[in-house]
Amino acid sequence: MENFGSLAILLAFAVAIYAVVASVAGRIKNKPFLIASGRRAVYSVWVLMTLASAVLLHALLTNDFRFAYVAEHSNRTLPTVYKFAAWWSGQEGSLMFWSWLLATYAAVVVFTNRRKHRDMMPYVVAVLSAVQTFFLLMNNFVANPFQMLAVDKLITSVPDGSGLSPLLQYPAMAIHPPMLYLGYVGFAVPFAFAIGSLITRQPGEGWIHTTRRWTLITWLFQGTGIMLGAAWAYHVLGWGGYWGWDPVENASLLPWLSGTAFLHSVMMQEKKGMMKVWNIVLVSTTFFLCILGTMMTRSGLVQSVHAFARSDIGKYFVSFLAIGIAGTIYLILDRLDYLKSDSQLEAVVSRESSFLFNNLILLASCFAVLWGTLFPKISEAVSGDQISLDADWFNRLMVPIGLFLLFLTGVGPLFAWRRTSGESLRRNFQWPGLAAVVLVAALFVAGVRHPYALISFGFCLFVALTVIVEFYKGARSIAAKSGFSLPHAVVELTHRNTRRYGGYLVHMAIVLIFIGITGKAFNLSDTREMAQGDTMQIGHYSLHMNRMDQGENDQYQWHKAIIQVTKDGADLGTLEPEKRFYKASKQGTSEIGLRQRPNEDLYLNFAGMSDDNQRAIIQAYVNPLVFWIWAGGLVLIGGTLVCLVPSKVKMQYARTSVVGVAKTHVKA
Repeated sequence: MENFGSLAILLAFAVAIYAVVASVAGRIKNKPFLIASGRRAVYSVWVLMTLASAVLLHALLTNDFRFAYVAEHSNRTLPTVYKFAAWWSGQEGSLMFWSWLLATYAAVVVFTNRRKHRDMMPYVVAVLSAVQTFFLLMNNFVANPFQMLAVDKLITSVPDGSGLSPLLQYPAMAIHPPMLYLGYVGFAVPFAFAIGSLITRQPGEGWIHTTRRWTLITWLFQGTGIMLGAAWAYHVLGWGGYWGWDPVENASLLPWLSGTAFLHSVMMQEKKGMMKVWNIVLVSTTFFLCILGTMMTRSGLVQSVHAFARSDIGKYFVSFLAIGIAGTIYLILDRLDYLKSDSQLEAVVSRESSFLFNNLILLASCFAVLWGTLFPKISEAVSGDQISLDADWFNRLMVPIGLFLLFLTGVGPLFAWRRTSGESLRRNFQWPGLAAVVLVAALFVAGVRHPYALISFGFCLFVALTVIVEFYKGARSIAAKSGFSLPHAVVELTHRNTRRYGGYLVHMAIVLIFIGITGKAFNLSDTREMAQGDTMQIGHYSLHMNRMDQGENDQYQWHKAIIQVTKDGADLGTLEPEKRFYKASKQGTSEIGLRQRPNEDLYLNFAGMSDDNQRAIIQAYVNPLVFWIWAGGLVLIGGTLVCLVPSKVKMQYARTSVVGVAKTHVKA
């Protein structure tokens, strides 16, 4: 079985190389049979990688501890869902999962475009297959998941494995890494089309139209993965937070930021023929940030609770990045004439300028996060000492940038194309702006003194009202003409232009997320050692230790604190934070006690026992408004899905066009 898996990935490596050579040679020499064989090679790689993945999964699910990977990342008592998740929990398996996803994406791209873009597609196939070749090189010769345990060159086995890391045994972690990988890998598709467009000097925005949905879906996967990662950090790590500017967290955020800029920027090329260089640069930056993020988690470049063990895999990624970036820069510089804009920016106060500012700020935030993440290595290279930048450094830099982006979220879509008149500005922003000022004044009178919190709440109301007004104006017009109820008119309005109003829903999601993040300014925390009968106070909550329990099962030993919660004298029931120690991996985890409400969370963590083993160490947090982060994440997913639905007007136009052609033909 292990030989079959190794043979499959080796053949996939050879076939991926053939796909590159055949596609390029077929296009240059105008040999259709070579181009067709390159496409079929892509399908073959997918079949081979699927077979290899099935071998590894079979070994994980059947506890075949002859495999070194299975012995290290699984054990007999591990639930089946986590045995499956062990596929991507280690270095070797996750790289093969990366390769399988890329093979799947490439096969779908080739199939859906088999009759389109005949000049460009061979190069698209070549680029995707080149990336595939690199990862299959890793799978075969650097991090092979089919290595066997051996003693004196004889294959052996162990009675049981070390098991999956306890930190990963959480439901969200069964889908968080796949979501991120779907994002990381998926950005290779628009990159491949962009490079194919550059090589062939394709006229128009064909590659933009083809890849917009790909990019949107990939961006959605990346954003969903980030939200799931934040939820995991909040519910599993026990530190009371959801985002700590950890290097691996930052690695996932970087391509999402640049991808966000690209999704906004493509509208300029579609509508105005502008920002062509921007779009090539942004999509290329996003792809290379995905590769960089993949490297950061695997090479030991950064230290993180999320990262894999240190390895020498980084030098291969650095070489790949250097070659890829150099080739992309050469192509962009060589094709600058082809990338000239069709029109110029006419006014500072216009929708075009808002997109430009949006791109600049998003890239500035991207650079700031990247600089802060890599600064320990940069400082070590310059001075010999590693200097780490803490979360406060990131917050001081990123909070103002985030607030400016929030402001642009509200004003950008309401600017007119070319130039915006003063009367239009007054009409669109007068009441939302006034309402925001009133809210800030009311919060100040109520005792809120945190300046960034005041600004954030004001901007959140401003953006929310501009979005609501846009929906209301359009729906009211439809209701007046058709007699629909207002809710029905809102649905009809959205269906008529899903891209625009789905985008507004995404903007509303950003507002909700910012409301949740702003609540961090009012967090409370305290840590106490508590014996049975002790009470501690935090905010309006009183926490009384009823008792402590302990026990064990096949997987772990546990200690649990049963804590009675009251708020202003009202009984709210009990919370039961728990500390676990897993037998196989010799690691401990926390199971928090959480009371979640829209206004605030009460969060309790059992951090361990006191030195005399008589008292529990309880960490208590009151976290206002965190609920709205998760609500915003759901709205973001919903809004993006709306953007992916074809607009009703476009579908009707397509049907009308077909009917018109038919009538003309009959009449003739």
